[in-house]
Amino acid sequence: MKFQLQKTDEYSKARCGILETDHGTIQTPIFMPVGTNGTVKTLSPPELSDNGVQIILANTYHLYLRPGDQLLAEFGGLHRFMGWNGPILTDSGGFQVFSLTDLRKIDEEGVTFQSHLDGTKHRFTPERAIEIQYNIGSDIMMVLDECTPYPCEYEYAKKSMHLTVQWAKQSIRFWQENSNPYETDQALFGIAQGSVYEDLRKECIEKLIDLDFPGYAIGGLAVGEPKSERNQTTDLCTDMLPSEKPRYLMGVGLPEDILESIYLGVDMFDCVIPTRNARNGTVFTSKGKLIIKSAKCKADHKPIDENCTCYTCKNFSRAYIRHLFNSNEILGLRLATLHNVHFYMWLVSEARKKILDDKFVNWKDQLLEQWKEESLQENKKIINRKDHPEYSGDSPPGERKDR
Repeated sequence: MKFQLQKTDEYSKARCGILETDHGTIQTPIFMPVGTNGTVKTLSPPELSDNGVQIILANTYHLYLRPGDQLLAEFGGLHRFMGWNGPILTDSGGFQVFSLTDLRKIDEEGVTFQSHLDGTKHRFTPERAIEIQYNIGSDIMMVLDECTPYPCEYEYAKKSMHLTVQWAKQSIRFWQENSNPYETDQALFGIAQGSVYEDLRKECIEKLIDLDFPGYAIGGLAVGEPKSERNQTTDLCTDMLPSEKPRYLMGVGLPEDILESIYLGVDMFDCVIPTRNARNGTVFTSKGKLIIKSAKCKADHKPIDENCTCYTCKNFSRAYIRHLFNSNEILGLRLATLHNVHFYMWLVSEARKKILDDKFVNWKDQLLEQWKEESLQENKKIINRKDHPEYSGDSPPGERKDR
């Protein structure tokens, strides 16, 4: 993996770069749609490519349990198994394991857990997590870490951070001494932890930098902390992380949060929000969020977003898509998901253009102000209304429900 920093915005820490992998080149800042089980729900690989997706995220924990990393190895890795030729990043599975809470036990060597599928016991060590990702064949792998909850007591966060650093040392040692069966390069990212405590974050990052990872992730956020604390922690981390290496903020994915985090110097993002919210009837537009199942869309001839060029917006009305949802037709979920993914890819692509032109800050501020005003107006309309969707339902363990 090679990363080239192309430009830093004149008025902020926003930046753009080129990330080269064996399965393709990625232009940053970039959003990675989540394909937990080796699929971005409701969309095919060509649909992802056609809508500007450059890299997807898959999950080690879920793929290990089903279909199993050995089966993936027999098929030549996840790329061939799912028919996706572009880059893949895999989470180590740490967040998913630790979210099980009552079904796992952590020790200094790793974590023992019970499968949420059938209750069978399994064991992840830092080395085993890398080994599984070798079999998956992802282009970017993550170290096994412990994601602390929020709020989190200082002493627990400190102990957890030191455990994460120790596991990072074991992970990079194993990565340096081994390789995958496909003879493709796999980069390994370290993960900065420490909850919202400044001294712990600093200590963690200093130790990770000493290990010289190809890239770095900011973990332990998007777990319920106030946005102000998240932004403050992100700002601290990007100040310390090497400018010549990619920075990945894990699990943050509302459009406004992505823009603010790009402003703070983050390059990579992932989240289930665009796909999950689409399946629940909420779509994102250049003018703000829209609840497509609401009564106001019943006879609306307009597309979801008049400024959008996706297949959904070029061919279908809001009224038709609302009808599909109310009729429980799968096409409705697909069209809404396709639009949301397209919108997210437009958002980061446009951010990149604005950074190159030193116009990012004004563009960001204008969008955020427009979305804020639209949200205020919408909130006034939905008081006591019963067609507002619930954001829950089909989440496997470890997917951040609030982000």
